[in-house]
Amino acid sequence: MALIEIDPALVHQIRLAIFQCQGLTAAGTSPELEDALATITEGLRSTYDQPADAAPLFDAARRLYRAIGLDPTKRRPSSEALIRRVIRGKGLYRINRVVDTCNLCSMDFALPIGLYDANEVEWPAVLRLGMPGEGYKGLGKDHVNVEGRWTLADREGPFGNPSSDSFRTRIRETTTAAVFVIFAPADYDSERLQGHLQTAGERMCAFAGGSVIGQEFLSS
Repeated sequence: MALIEIDPALVHQIRLAIFQCQGLTAAGTSPELEDALATITEGLRSTYDQPADAAPLFDAARRLYRAIGLDPTKRRPSSEALIRRVIRGKGLYRINRVVDTCNLCSMDFALPIGLYDANEVEWPAVLRLGMPGEGYKGLGKDHVNVEGRWTLADREGPFGNPSSDSFRTRIRETTTAAVFVIFAPADYDSERLQGHLQTAGERMCAFAGGSVIGQEFLSS
């Protein structure tokens, strides 16, 4: 069974790369993960003096938003928000091994990534545009509006988008199974995206243990 289906109405607008891991240890961190995070943050800071200098890096994620008429400078893709924070010299929050590995990959690929506790979603989910009035409780946010925006939804309703994940499906320290979704524009090179998927799975296993039990590559 496919974990996610793309609404047929969104033809030729998006690509998704998905994998599921089980047997994860979410709590804490490791020297190897910290070294990898330091390498990516130091690389961004040494390359870009200001966030505006990194505009070419943000282009792919911004195209994903413009494909459905959204202004990515008003509601930024999560990858851009992370990279801008690092370039400005602000430290990254440490959450747990799984979330921190996801943030590492998002900065490295410059693409937004959704991360969901596999046991808190009623699969299969669908990627669609949010309907009028739809939203969910976010991470550190009372309400995330998804009307007219990319959103993942299950039978309980929306739970994630390329800007912000939901409180309901968040990765807890007790999480042992997670689904990882890379969001890319429809014209993103498929081989490159598959390479990102492979790299992300390897990092998740190396830094948070467990094993990859399934992969999906979807194009609308």
